[in-house]
Amino acid sequence: MQRTAIIVAGGSGQRFGSEIPKQLHLLAGKPILVWSIEKFKQAYADMTIILVVHPSLEATIQDLLDKYHLKDVAIALGGATRTESVKHGLALAPKHGVIGIHDAVRPLVSESVIKNCYETAAEKGSAIPAIPMVNSIREVDVTGQSRVVDRTKYKMIQTPQCFRAEWLHEAYRQTKEASFSDDASVVQSANFSIFLVEGNVENIKITTPTDLLVANALITH
Repeated sequence: MQRTAIIVAGGSGQRFGSEIPKQLHLLAGKPILVWSIEKFKQAYADMTIILVVHPSLEATIQDLLDKYHLKDVAIALGGATRTESVKHGLALAPKHGVIGIHDAVRPLVSESVIKNCYETAAEKGSAIPAIPMVNSIREVDVTGQSRVVDRTKYKMIQTPQCFRAEWLHEAYRQTKEASFSDDASVVQSANFSIFLVEGNVENIKITTPTDLLVANALITH
């Protein structure tokens, strides 16, 4: 089975409060992006990697790939939105097998989660890692009033989100630019089924300096 990972690394450092894009910050001495690429190569040595990057960072990213001897990584240029960026990555992806889409700033995804996502997607068509909600949550209306909701009915969604290649290509062909929160939403909008698998709690999305501190603590202990 052909396995492909589209790693979306087109973000800026705006929310991170830095001129350096968050995916290029060091985690235990190595760029976050490099950790993410290596995780997929460790899971499957023959994994095809497509990296979606901001056009202004293309040369910087290529230098990084060379420095860490990350060969056979294709680069696609990101678009104005995440949906458009994924489409650009898909343009380089095969039409068959399983394609996983991963946030570059989730470097702590486990090898077992990656493998489970690809294997489940090959069998069922899709696989989305999810973990339980541990905090109490409230639904807030437009007036600011809130009510408690049953957290057992909700899951926190992670990446990689894996799909049969045929499903993913078809879903993105159908979609127009819209406020999709993730790739599973795009695929579900094309009337394909979404299946959840168990994620790993360490697989946090690094979007703030505090997240980076947490990730450093997790990776060094």
